[in-house]
Amino acid sequence: MAGPVSVFRALHHGRAADDPLVLPGPWDAASARALEEAGFPALATPSAGVAASLGHEDGRTPADEMFAAVARIVRAVSVPVSADIEAGYGLEPKELVERLLEAGAVGCNLEDSVDGVLLDPGHQADRPAAFRQAAGDRLFLNARTDTYLREAPAGTDRTADALDRARRYAAAGADGVYPIAAPPEDLPALAAAVPVPVNAFGTPDAPAVRRLGELGAARITFGPGLQRLAVAAAREAARRLR
Repeated sequence: MAGPVSVFRALHHGRAADDPLVLPGPWDAASARALEEAGFPALATPSAGVAASLGHEDGRTPADEMFAAVARIVRAVSVPVSADIEAGYGLEPKELVERLLEAGAVGCNLEDSVDGVLLDPGHQADRPAAFRQAAGDRLFLNARTDTYLREAPAGTDRTADALDRARRYAAAGADGVYPIAAPPEDLPALAAAVPVPVNAFGTPDAPAVRRLGELGAARITFGPGLQRLAVAAAREAARRLR
């Protein structure tokens, strides 16, 4: 029987263009169970959503709290769970891999900016390579590039920069690349540039998933979108109670 990592990796491949892998983002055990009950074959935690559930600002969750939250989510469900671990909390790749495996995650997002600043792509490409060496085939690495999200030097061609980073990370051993906030019109070029699945950012309240798949995205995630919808629903319920 295939293990959860193999199952998760296989979910990314052989999909029809109008049927990308949709990975909603649980922020705690209860939301994870609800998403599994809805029929999703795998889940992907959003760091911002988990941070909010723990009372932290996005990007300010201590590593121990994040890994503990991921472990609680993993224990709550029977489907594979990938974890958003931001830029890796300053941990060396070997320790990062060990922490993910201890938490029970099947993979992770690893982004290329710290404190809002894009890292040098040549240096950052060493991270997927070292991660892959430490993990072998035990984890799915989704290398996120923040080119479209962060400030860049004047005159930067964001599309060209994203293509360069995606190629570097795929060549370094990433299983997938995630050009977060890439405009839909850039997805075809990004998908054509790399031999690995491309992750696109979707919004949970818009029926755009099929279109993103047709443009080249093999995987769709939503960041903290579901958690924010849940908070909005709770706020409205509280307002009615008043």
